[in-house]
Amino acid sequence: MIFVTKMNNETILLNNDLIETIEETPDTVVTLTTGKKLIIKESSKEVLKRVIDFKMKIYNGDYDYGK
Repeated sequence: MIFVTKMNNETILLNNDLIETIEETPDTVVTLTTGKKLIIKESSKEVLKRVIDFKMKIYNGDYDYGK
């Protein structure tokens, strides 16, 4: 799971396994497999980086529960 920031500056924890698509229109719109859409401040590249970092930590057994 990764932290992302909604447009109202609320930080949420997003289950990255539910991400179906990410579009920049110019806002970043994340569509989940449930059909729900989130508009976030982070770019698609930043979301991808956070997902990769998270998965690498899980793979390496380095569980970090902070931001």
